[in-house]
Amino acid sequence: MEEILDKLQREGLKLTSTNRRALAFFIDDMLISFLIFVAFYNKLSTTTSIEDVLVLVDSMFVYIVAIKTLYQAFFVWQYGGTLGKIFLKMQVVDEKSFVRLSFGQSLIRAIVRVASEGLFYLGFLWGVLSPTKQTWQDKIAKSLVVDA
Repeated sequence: MEEILDKLQREGLKLTSTNRRALAFFIDDMLISFLIFVAFYNKLSTTTSIEDVLVLVDSMFVYIVAIKTLYQAFFVWQYGGTLGKIFLKMQVVDEKSFVRLSFGQSLIRAIVRVASEGLFYLGFLWGVLSPTKQTWQDKIAKSLVVDA
């Protein structure tokens, strides 16, 4: 841990605060929710009760997980961050080289991120308590989120 913090300081990089990461998370989830709403509007418009909506969302679970995973993996791999992170001027980098993640790292990070959401956001809580602010997805993908 100290090695990572020392290396960041030598490179003139700063870890992104938990509050800014949370805001980027919120922005990304709103964007994804909007995309899902638009993509499945025809089906949603036929529902007549909350129960119908819940059944529909349950039947779309695999699609929703796939959309979230692909969104995260693609944007982190291609642009160094999701739209929320880009908007807030932060970047996901490899913890050793401080360059953008490979496709494999980005995909693993995205899968673990979505899994963490399903496990009551415990992976995100881990990041709040970590000196390097690394969530489960960051630890497993060997990544850091820094200010751009």
